[in-house]
Amino acid sequence: MSEYHNPVMLKECMEGLDIKPDGVYVDVTFGGGGHSKAILERLTTGHLIAFDQDADAEKNAQQLVGPDTSGKSGKRSFTFIESNFRFLKKYLKLHGITEVDGILADLGVSSHQFDEPARGFTIRAEGVLDMRMDQAATKSAREVVNEYDERDLIHILSAYGEIRNARTLAREIVNFRMNQPVETNEQLKAIAMKNAPKGRDLKYLAQVFQAIRIEVNEELEALKEFLIQAGEVLKAEGRLVVMSYHSLEDRPVKNFINKGNIKGVDEKDFYGNPIRVLDPVNRKPIVPEAAEIKENSRARSAKLRIGRKR
Repeated sequence: MSEYHNPVMLKECMEGLDIKPDGVYVDVTFGGGGHSKAILERLTTGHLIAFDQDADAEKNAQQLVGPDTSGKSGKRSFTFIESNFRFLKKYLKLHGITEVDGILADLGVSSHQFDEPARGFTIRAEGVLDMRMDQAATKSAREVVNEYDERDLIHILSAYGEIRNARTLAREIVNFRMNQPVETNEQLKAIAMKNAPKGRDLKYLAQVFQAIRIEVNEELEALKEFLIQAGEVLKAEGRLVVMSYHSLEDRPVKNFINKGNIKGVDEKDFYGNPIRVLDPVNRKPIVPEAAEIKENSRARSAKLRIGRKR
């Protein structure tokens, strides 16, 4: 677990879940297990189900498996599911669970994934173009960069990276790959740097890598599917706690919690009452304290939103 980041806003997440010792909880982004460990510590006879599509996370999950999490003799129990959280409802049903008391999601890429150059997520070290969170997936960053047509690249860079000169960058990528494939993140960086705004090169590179990573892992589609399913499986008064790290993630979370739908539009029933699944516990997102940001740089851009099932 030491290879993974310290769990961000751990205290705030636990308070947001409002954990019942005998409740059923889901951590859909297990990672290094920091949040899951804290949830388990608060359970006596309850059950924790953890999801993660990264095979490395399963190794960490083994550290939480033991006699005290077996569920025998009325003790708490722990189940790890190696899968994307977009299949939340399917796997809960396979394990005989139809309702839960709380769901936690810590979105984005873990520090462990960034720190492994071979995974291709980082702009700070040489690595192959990969960026797959699920290493069994067939689509990688190499396929996106080398096989997508120019129009699709423009869309990805603009929509997922919010890059203003997306058209120019997409053309540069296409011109480069006409002579040789883009194989490494260093090659992609070199192409992008030609088009980076002066003084903003690191941010620009991060936006480029973010855009391609989101496309590779279908992150926004998975998030939207997850949110809808989370609303369906939560019990009345159950809690949804979601931590995001950029506006593309935060926007659908905010819309779903505050408005009851991903688009964020006000929908009303026949009698004029708002159609919502959840009520927001916090109107404004909770952000980390300065001390935590100083200790853990990953917390810098974190926003925490909490919803309570109606």
